[in-house]
Amino acid sequence: MHIGSNAFALGPAAASNKASTVMTEELFRIGDTAVSFVTLGSMALTFVGMLAVSWALRAGLRRALRKGSIEAAGGDLGVADRLIHYGFIVVGLTLALHLAGIKLGAVFTAGAVFAVGFGFAMQNIAQNFVSGVILLIERTIKPGDVLEIGTQIVKVMKMSIRATIVRTLDDEDIIVPNSTLVQSNVKNYTLEDNLYRVKVVVGVSYNSDLKLVREVLEKTTGDVTWRDQSFPPRVLLLNFGDSAVIYETSAWMHEPFNYRIAASDLRENIWLAFKRAGIVIALPQLDLHLPEPLGSNVSATLGGGLGQRRP
Repeated sequence: MHIGSNAFALGPAAASNKASTVMTEELFRIGDTAVSFVTLGSMALTFVGMLAVSWALRAGLRRALRKGSIEAAGGDLGVADRLIHYGFIVVGLTLALHLAGIKLGAVFTAGAVFAVGFGFAMQNIAQNFVSGVILLIERTIKPGDVLEIGTQIVKVMKMSIRATIVRTLDDEDIIVPNSTLVQSNVKNYTLEDNLYRVKVVVGVSYNSDLKLVREVLEKTTGDVTWRDQSFPPRVLLLNFGDSAVIYETSAWMHEPFNYRIAASDLRENIWLAFKRAGIVIALPQLDLHLPEPLGSNVSATLGGGLGQRRP
């Protein structure tokens, strides 16, 4: 009975040792590294952990993109999601193999040249992708904003993670890489609000009544229907030109993308108002003053020429 009791007492320990032996027993070898159940388990846990991190990051990215009004970016969101997923799969596999003791130096050395070439090829894509993320976080440019890029006034129609689609004043759609919006000077007319000052320059004759000119400009500018009533029209005498007294009249509006239509409407109203008030819009002219003897000879010559008629 005593011996049986000792045997029974040693039973669980023996079973534990046997299980431990099975778990650490070599299944196969990769190079100089022995692979066991413990090795496979650690690799699986590491890989699953990286998949969990990938899922959390992708879910956060999708929420951020929807919050930033970039959910309608076509297939770019799905492409970015898959790229992140595949990237974490590669990182997870690499980390799992490294923790398992499997040396990957030879593999990395063999693929070094390919990696460098692929990196150069993906440089612009990665740059635009990062720029898209920056635009998303800063929120300085949003769909519906009116921008000045270079010399063009455009309206943002759709933003994706790689590029932004804008529409010009001639209803032409342009695909602008996000890196251009981040690295270049871009004027955003609707960053804080959508107010825009419409300016019209007009020159009147030096014989005009300047007080009357100002009154007509102020009334005409104040009567346009598209003007924001919170801001009074502004009339400025800009300069004394060679042929005219130069005035600038301006008013605020709420649609920067339609400024050309508003400016055209204001010019037509000014033309009609000046006609009614008898104000002359000056044309370029040149006054030529000659010395008296030379001037008399020229006048006589011109007069004689004008008096002759061909038979």
